[in-house]
Amino acid sequence: QELLRVMRTIDDRIVHKLNTTIPTASFVGKIDASQTCKELYHSLMDAHTSRERIIKNCIAQTSSVVKTLREEREKAQDDLALLKQLRKEQTKLKLMQSELNVEEVVNDRSWKVFNERCRIHYKPPKSQ
Repeated sequence: QELLRVMRTIDDRIVHKLNTTIPTASFVGKIDASQTCKELYHSLMDAHTSRERIIKNCIAQTSSVVKTLREEREKAQDDLALLKQLRKEQTKLKLMQSELNVEEVVNDRSWKVFNERCRIHYKPPKSQ
C-alpha cells in the first residue's frame, strides 16, 4: 500500500502540474503546451500501467498462497494457526482486489483533469 501511495504521486499532483506547466492564454507563446501535455500523457500511461501490473501480480501471488493454505486446511481441519494464517491471507487478497477499484477511480480522475486541460494542446493516440 505504501508503494502504491508513492506511485500515485503523479495522479495526486496532476492539477498542480497542469496549472504550473500549461500556459494561460496570455503566456501561450512562451511554453510548448503540446509537448508538455504529450510528456504528461506518457507519464500517466506508464504510471497507470505499472501500478496495475504490480497490483495484479500481488493478487496472483496472494491467490496462490490462499489456495495452498486452503488445501492444507482441508488436510488439517483442527490446526488453528493454519486457519489464522488463511484468514490473514484472505484479508490481504480482498484488500489488494479493492486496490484495483481504487486504481480505476484514481485513473479516471486523472484522465478527466488531463483531458480538460490538454485537449486543445495534445490529442492522445486512440489506445486510451
